[in-house]
Amino acid sequence: MSDYLYRVALALLLACGFLSGCASTSSDGGAVVNQGNWPVCSLVGGLVGGGLGAIESSAWAAGGAAAGAIAGGLICYAQDGDADGDGVFDRRDSCPNTPPNMPVSVNGCPERTYPQSPAEVPPAQDEVIVLSDMGNVLFDFDSAELTASARDQLAGIANRLTSANLVGVKVVGHTDSAGSDTYNQGLSERRARSVADFLASQGVPADKLTTEGMGERQPVADNGSDEGRARNRRVELHVDR
Repeated sequence: MSDYLYRVALALLLACGFLSGCASTSSDGGAVVNQGNWPVCSLVGGLVGGGLGAIESSAWAAGGAAAGAIAGGLICYAQDGDADGDGVFDRRDSCPNTPPNMPVSVNGCPERTYPQSPAEVPPAQDEVIVLSDMGNVLFDFDSAELTASARDQLAGIANRLTSANLVGVKVVGHTDSAGSDTYNQGLSERRARSVADFLASQGVPADKLTTEGMGERQPVADNGSDEGRARNRRVELHVDR
């Protein structure tokens, strides 16, 4: 009797080894068979077990077939396959029939997709028009009165500032460092107002004009040279459309 059991066990082990080799390939889930194929595995296991048992006798063939069928079914049912090829083992795949190449989550179901928010449109940058003494002198010496050349420049600019889409124009006056801070602050404010008055006289809506004086606080060049001071004596028009 013990010899009989030994032979049955041997046939069963051989059948299990054969089916295990067929059922598993690699750890990525790409198995040849999966849990849904267990009836086929049972049939294969029965054939293998019966064939091995028949080597001994017909009685062994029947026992080996029964043992192989049971073992084959259990092995295939327990093996992790990947029937839909989504990279998730069938045992953990909650959505076993996902279309090919569809991104899936860890449970094998399609990942939720959300529409991308539109790219933010950067706010329109203000146009900055700079008039300085580097070109034509804007003001008479120690005065807020515009020179003739400055009026000609501003008259041409005013034609561009009368469109309906104009939001506003901020006129900012600047000075060089000659003189006291307090004096330069007041001079920059007076010169900014002088430019705004002239623009209004040329048709730029007065309610869209504002003024500001920065004195000598924001130089754009070195005040140690004549050229640098000329660049710093300037009026900036910050145009918002």
